[in-house]
Amino acid sequence: MSRVAFIQSLWHKEIVDQFRDAFTKEMAGSVSIDYFEVPGVVEVPLIARLCAKRQDIDAIVVAGLIVDHGVYRHEFVAQSVLDACLAVQRDFEKPVIYGLLTPQDFMSEGREAFFHEHFVTKGREAASACRLTLANLQRLQQPAGGAESVTAACV
Repeated sequence: MSRVAFIQSLWHKEIVDQFRDAFTKEMAGSVSIDYFEVPGVVEVPLIARLCAKRQDIDAIVVAGLIVDHGVYRHEFVAQSVLDACLAVQRDFEKPVIYGLLTPQDFMSEGREAFFHEHFVTKGREAASACRLTLANLQRLQQPAGGAESVTAACV
């Protein structure tokens, strides 16, 4: 059974929990999940890197919310965290399923409720991406010519 590290930012936890819960429900019984909580998104890449170093972790899922509260720096934070997570994936050849979302409009009336539900959808999509990626990794570990395409089975 594959082992997945799930790293979640606690900023807007009640919304991000929806992602985690949907992901967990979709993956139930198919993987073992280790959960890590971090204060904010800037701490995500460090924990992702430490998880990637472990031989028993097959994939990493990151979830969080980067919100524009009227301060322009959210764009810099979002880009920096994305770049760092991609570096983890490249450096350790372990997939990082990226669920750190940066809504363009979070402050308008009703948007918080919208994202509460939207994170359920994103959690399900992350589970699908994780399953497909893990299947592809297993396929790549097989001898050449011995594996069929797994796309249809995982989507």
